[in-house]
This record gives sequence, structure tokens and C-alpha cells, in this order.
Amino acid sequence: MIKLNQQKKQLELKNITISNELVFEFFDKKVKKEDYQEVFLKAFYIGVLALMEDRLSAFLAKTQSELGVELESLKQIFDLKQELFYKSTIKGVAAEEDVAAFLNDYFDQKKIKDDAFLTGGDAGALPRNKTGDILVHIDGTQDLRIGIECKFDKSIKLGDIADKDVFTRKMDTAWSQLIETQANRESKVSIMVFDRSLVDKSILDFTENVGFIPSIGFISVIDVQRGDYSNLVIAYNLARDIAVNASTPDLDLDLLLVIIKRIIHTIDEFKSIRKLVESNIKTNEKILQQLEKSFLLMDFNQKYMEKLLKEKTLTSADLLAFYMAEDVRDKYSVIEKEINDLSGS
Repeated sequence: MIKLNQQKKQLELKNITISNELVFEFFDKKVKKEDYQEVFLKAFYIGVLALMEDRLSAFLAKTQSELGVELESLKQIFDLKQELFYKSTIKGVAAEEDVAAFLNDYFDQKKIKDDAFLTGGDAGALPRNKTGDILVHIDGTQDLRIGIECKFDKSIKLGDIADKDVFTRKMDTAWSQLIETQANRESKVSIMVFDRSLVDKSILDFTENVGFIPSIGFISVIDVQRGDYSNLVIAYNLARDIAVNASTPDLDLDLLLVIIKRIIHTIDEFKSIRKLVESNIKTNEKILQQLEKSFLLMDFNQKYMEKLLKEKTLTSADLLAFYMAEDVRDKYSVIEKEINDLSGS
């Protein structure tokens, strides 16, 4: 049906039938009968050029002279949309819509009975909290959910609990957003989606594709410019398997590991006190502050350790409160003022 004529340097088609609803609808509603051949050849030519190019923008630039002013207009629209997407706050909404649309298309193709819904900025289970951009109802049931947060923002760091300083001002991290999504949307599993061109180095150091943080959730790095959402498919299918098959053990060891990481980090804080003493006597104020921080953290950590051992698990809301540790920060602010008053600073 298709062959190459090497002597004439041409592609020869014979008795070709295209059974494609999109193609049929386009020619039926958009193209005059007398223009069928011209439009078909143009579409075929554009498709070949597109396959030869990695980037759509470069492809449009190169085909400008061959296909005329109509294509130049298309290129300008494409470049404008790219500029708006990457240089304004519209990227947040656009990202959520693209991810939700992709997932629903994927569900249709694979005949999966899941539904992805935009939350529309509505508050969830936590008061006045809108974290969790997309909710997926597994098999159409609201009782089994996956929460998805989209963050195309280089300011969002990984935020591993072992590295988190709870005495600094509150900042969103991948860890906090995953925990918050699960608590706020009451989902079984949460996923955080980043775009490869708009992501902090700490995320890429953790994973360039799909990453899993036990008892916290999944991180997926997609490539919007290339239209590559394959990592989202992987993360979603893994998250779905966990949501469908997970059972609650007598003691959640993964949650225990999260708390242990915080305790080990606190022990390291105690060790740093000796170095402060040896380095300079003038650091007494810092030593006192460090001691008070460590004492507050030990009491706080012990409270959640006792709660976990007693109740065998922690709710998503408990885990979020443990990660954010806002109670510790509030108590320390009073102590910090007293220390500063003693030193006259």
C-alpha cells in the first residue's frame, strides 16, 4: 500500500483508507471537498516534520517558510502560551487542568473506572485548607481516594524531616504538601507532581522520575513541554495498588521510622552543643537556645511516640501536626525572648 520510488524520489500511496474519527471529523466539518487533497498533503507534511523534531516550537519555526503565514500565527500563539505558562501564576491552574485531563484520558484508554476531579480551590477536611488540587475516586467510589498536588514551582524543596528546622518560618515542602494533601482530602495515598523545567534541585536529587517516601507519598516529575506524563502514570498505578490493597497493621513501622528519624536528628542537635562550647565562650546564648530547642523537641517527639505505641498508628492529621511541629515553635518563641532579654540582645 505504501512504497518508495527511489528513481523519482517519491512516496507512493495506493488504496489507502484511514479509519480515524478525529481525521474524519476534521475533513467532514472543516475542509471543503475540492480542498481534500491539498489539506491532506499539508497535514501529512506537518506530521512528518513534527516527527523529525524534538520540540514543537523548533518544528514550527522551521516550517514557517514552507507553510506560510497561518503557521507563523500558530507559532506565535504557541510561544505566547508557553511564556504565560512559565512566567505567571496561571501555570498553577493550567498544570492542575492538564494533569486531571491527562488522567481521565488515560482512564478512558485503559478502561479504568477511576475519575479525576479538580477540587476547584474548595477547602477540605482541614479548616480553610485547599491543599490537594485533584481527587481521584477509585472505581467511582468516594471512600477510596488518591489526592494529587501539582507544584510547578522551584521554591518547593524536598523537606526531609531529618533536615527540617521547625524553628524557622513555615515553608511548604514536598513532604509537608504530601502529608497535608492526604490529611486534607482524606485520601489513602497522595502524589505530588512537578514539571522538569520548574523543580528545585533537592527534588531532582531525590528522584528524576518517580520517588516514594514511605507513609508519606509519591513524587512524580513530568515534562510538560514534551508532553511526557509517563512518570505520572507510573506513580499513579503504584499509588492505586497501595490504596486498593493496603491494610492497617498492628503497629505502623513506617510511621515509627519517621519519628525515629526526627529523634536521631534531635540527638545530633545535642552533639552540636559540645562543638559550640569548645569553639567560643561567646556562643553561650546559642548554646542555651539550642538546649531549649532540643528539650522542647524531645518532649514533643516523646508525646507522639507514646501516642503511636498506644494507638498503634497515627492519623494523617496527627502526622501533619508532627511534621509541622507548630506547637514547639510557639513555645520556643516565648523562651527565645527570655534568652534575648538575659543577654540584652
